[in-house]
Amino acid sequence: MFEVKNVSIVLNNNRTLINNLSFSLNKGDKLAIIGEEGNGKTTLLEALLGISKHATLSGSVSYYNHSIGYLRQNIEKNDLHKTSFEYLFLNEDSYYENISKFYTYLNILHMKDFFLEQTMDTLSGGEKVKVSILKLLLEEKDILFLDEPTNDLDIETLEWLEKFIISCDKPILYVSHDEELLAKTANKILHLEQIRHKTECRHTLVTGDYDTYIKIRNDSLERQTQMARNEKREFKKKQDRLQEVMQKVEWDQNHISRKDPHGAKVLKKKMHSLKSQEKRLNDTELIQIPDVEENIFFFFENIFLPKTKKILDFSLDQLIVENKLLVQNIHLEVIGNEHICIVGKNGIGKTSLLLKIQKELETRKDIKVGYMPQYYDEVLKNYEMVLDFFNFYGIDQTKARMYLGNMKFTKEEMTGKISALSNGSKAKLLFIYLVLAEVNVLLLDEPTRNVSPLSKPIIRESLKKFSGTIISISHDRKYINEVCDVVYELTPYGLRKKIK
Repeated sequence: MFEVKNVSIVLNNNRTLINNLSFSLNKGDKLAIIGEEGNGKTTLLEALLGISKHATLSGSVSYYNHSIGYLRQNIEKNDLHKTSFEYLFLNEDSYYENISKFYTYLNILHMKDFFLEQTMDTLSGGEKVKVSILKLLLEEKDILFLDEPTNDLDIETLEWLEKFIISCDKPILYVSHDEELLAKTANKILHLEQIRHKTECRHTLVTGDYDTYIKIRNDSLERQTQMARNEKREFKKKQDRLQEVMQKVEWDQNHISRKDPHGAKVLKKKMHSLKSQEKRLNDTELIQIPDVEENIFFFFENIFLPKTKKILDFSLDQLIVENKLLVQNIHLEVIGNEHICIVGKNGIGKTSLLLKIQKELETRKDIKVGYMPQYYDEVLKNYEMVLDFFNFYGIDQTKARMYLGNMKFTKEEMTGKISALSNGSKAKLLFIYLVLAEVNVLLLDEPTRNVSPLSKPIIRESLKKFSGTIISISHDRKYINEVCDVVYELTPYGLRKKIK
């Protein structure tokens, strides 16, 4: 139904993202595109659709007269001022033509029809995604392209989306950072990488499920790493032995009697042979430890909070957003090094609640609070260059560069503009700041939403080991299960403690 042959994609700055890619999609195929941020996943979708403004595609793309529905990662700016009705329907006639399907999908997505009168820019992040999914379902296209379909979705809708992808017989090509969605739905994997300090592109295409691919990849990387270490160890032994012999011959040369010209000649010949051996040894190409992008490294240090310390005792009679009463009777107590997660339906006011908590905590002198917003430019918009951001907070430049390197930033990215970074790299930039600022209370709004599934395990492990307090919002089920001790659901009637 859909075929790609010998496709290469080059950005406008002549950087090659993909070289000689071929694959086909047929009924029931669910091909997941994975890879670190900035590797061209969205660009690939847009280039295949012929709508990319940033890249040129060569090779052939065949639709065979099938129609393609595209779920964008973000709603286009010129659609944000439209009402939801205008975004979904061309006119009232098209609304009435689709009214039965519309209400069926509305119920499935747990939405109310009053949102039709709202403009798109007043909807929450999750509500925007739901409206976009609704639009895609109403279009009934033959092939589906989905770019980060799980972003900001509540868990209930996430679980529905998984079932939809599994049961759908249409070919689906999708980008996702959600490990559970990938594990449950993908039957083909396309992994895009930038290797050699992001100077070369590489892709891996396999038929099979996500968990199997990751296991095979990790086993292979582990074997290669062990082989490289063993070979390096043996190489060092050979170097040391050779140096010992050369030093002995050199000593003998320096102390041989002038009355023994034959012995001197033998030693000179031996030294020449040893230097030839040294050159051959130094010319040996050793197996390299894999320099893969997901090998990031960071950890929180020098953080301590007593377990019994009261961090928060927060009460709010009413949570009102844009003149709409969302929640009543909110109360939240947090102590010591608890790791809290707040979940809830899209549009219930989770981000608004976290901002109120931030306002209450930021005046405290006995704790140090760090905030990571859902949309990073809320924090980063006032800084042009990456290092300016650290400079403003008085963070040592050498240490900042070291951590940026540990997060796999290239030299060009370290010294470049923040606006040139992908969302995933901006997320990592904020994580580095939270580490270097030595905060002991983290307020995190969807902290893993833009991080690659290959890097997420490292992020989760670092947050799990964080010995301070975490108050977070997340729909990432692995994050909730691995990092959080306590989960609360925000409902119209307050916070309800959930059993994990």
